[in-house]
Amino acid sequence: MAQAGVSANRLELLQIADSVAREKSIDRTIVIAAMEDAIQKAAKSRYGSENEIRAEIDPDTGEIQLTRLLEVVEAVTMEATQIDLKEARRRNKAAELGDYIAEDLPPLDFGRVAAQNAKQVIVQKVREAERERQYEEFKDRVGEIVNGIVKRVEYGNIIVDLGRGEAIVRRDESLPRENFRYGDRIRAYIYDVRREQRGPQIFLSRTHPEFMAKLFSQEVPEIYDGIVEIKSVARDPGSRAKIAVLSNDNAIDPVGACVGMRGSRVQAVVNELQGEKIDIIQWSPDAAHFIVNGLAPAEVVKVVLDEEAERIEVVVPDDQLSLAIGRRGQNVRLASQLTGWDIDILTEAEESDRRQAEFAERSKMFMETLDVDEVIAQLLTSEGFSSVEEAAYVELTEIANIEGFDEETAQEIQTRAREYLERREQELNDKRVKLGVADELTEVPGMTLEMMVALGENDVKTVEDFAGCATEDLIGWHEKVDGESVRHEGYLDSFGLARPDAEGMIMTARVKAGWISEEDLQSEEEGVEDAGEAGEAAETEAASTAAAEAPAEAEALAPVPAAENESEQPTADK
Repeated sequence: MAQAGVSANRLELLQIADSVAREKSIDRTIVIAAMEDAIQKAAKSRYGSENEIRAEIDPDTGEIQLTRLLEVVEAVTMEATQIDLKEARRRNKAAELGDYIAEDLPPLDFGRVAAQNAKQVIVQKVREAERERQYEEFKDRVGEIVNGIVKRVEYGNIIVDLGRGEAIVRRDESLPRENFRYGDRIRAYIYDVRREQRGPQIFLSRTHPEFMAKLFSQEVPEIYDGIVEIKSVARDPGSRAKIAVLSNDNAIDPVGACVGMRGSRVQAVVNELQGEKIDIIQWSPDAAHFIVNGLAPAEVVKVVLDEEAERIEVVVPDDQLSLAIGRRGQNVRLASQLTGWDIDILTEAEESDRRQAEFAERSKMFMETLDVDEVIAQLLTSEGFSSVEEAAYVELTEIANIEGFDEETAQEIQTRAREYLERREQELNDKRVKLGVADELTEVPGMTLEMMVALGENDVKTVEDFAGCATEDLIGWHEKVDGESVRHEGYLDSFGLARPDAEGMIMTARVKAGWISEEDLQSEEEGVEDAGEAGEAAETEAASTAAAEAPAEAEALAPVPAAENESEQPTADK
């Protein structure tokens, strides 16, 4: 009967292991290993913690085997963990110094305290295994949409039961005016999984731009199959969104595919996003055309691009200004996010006024510098000349071909322009010398006499002085004062110097001053290039959310019509 009782206990042990493994969705061997650790801990408290005890559970029979490990040594100093070579060879003829001899221990009779401690060890080990399983399962699911049931709501944060894990939708990641209660079903986007002290944390979002992209992927078979590609998404969560799509098949209209029959596909996404209005826009490699599409439903008269600064100036009819900007700037803000360009919007009247002001200013400049009458100055300005340098060094025929000019007039204009530049250069050089600015500063690439005068006025007079400047000293910086951003001007603020150029000039000055070597400068530049390439690679991996960028020329574009339904129904640019 005693043997039958033992067998029943062993069988019960394996049944418990199987049950826990199924319930917690972890490997059975992990549960058995946790039990072995618990028995091992209980045995150490019974026989003494100084003993090296091992517990093994047979996964087939449930039999528990307790052994004590003894190290084979020349002379025993710790009886609990050591055995001399002579005694070891009596037990095992092949024993050598440094080996371990396993000594069987009698079965352990668990007391109440030992059983409680063993239970705590098993619970802890199982919990750790469950956390690790949960992390391993969800760490590769970042970027997926999951469905869950609301478990509880804490201070606006929604705790979601995913079945095999628990996740959180933080208050700033849920849509405005969206209320969930216990037991509600919720769909969200996994945007981060972290391994933290209290276990893996799975972060969900319903405001992430990729959530909308994934919803479209589920509703539009062409996107799922890769025929239609989502190039970028911009969202004002719960209010409005813009999504740019491109078709890889000329026979398929990407906008129509996303809208669906009678708007069924886009409406399914709108319903999931609590009525968020969606503008579906056709992506274009031409930045100007893409931006015009992105500003739909507003009509655009023309655009002027500054590719270096990634800035675009958009001119709209006077009555379209409010539509282009949108309520609280929403339309232009979303278009900017969608395209990756900074967008300035002007009305035709504002652009006309600005052009007239620029024309008058340039004409006045030519009248003063070249000592010519207003007619000649205006002719030069209207032909696109914007500086005295241009007039001085262009081909003579470019001036002579202006209507009303001849070669003699063109020659006189260039002579006056060059004489003016020579006088100005001499005046600037005299001023530089008077300020005490060293000649060697002219050896810094990109340095002009005007810059040297500006530096001298700010007490930067030698290569060493210039080498000691920070980039912000040259180009200016912003500072928060009483919650507002205050702009501080740099020494060379008026010259429109770009940050990389300013940094390059300072580093060259430091080489000339002997602070660093050419090798140091070259290795630093290579490090910057490597970092830039790594950044580009990372951006390429996230191409679905990156802003579409492409070269374009500044041209006047005809308005691109866009269908817009101002009701709560989804809209699409066609």
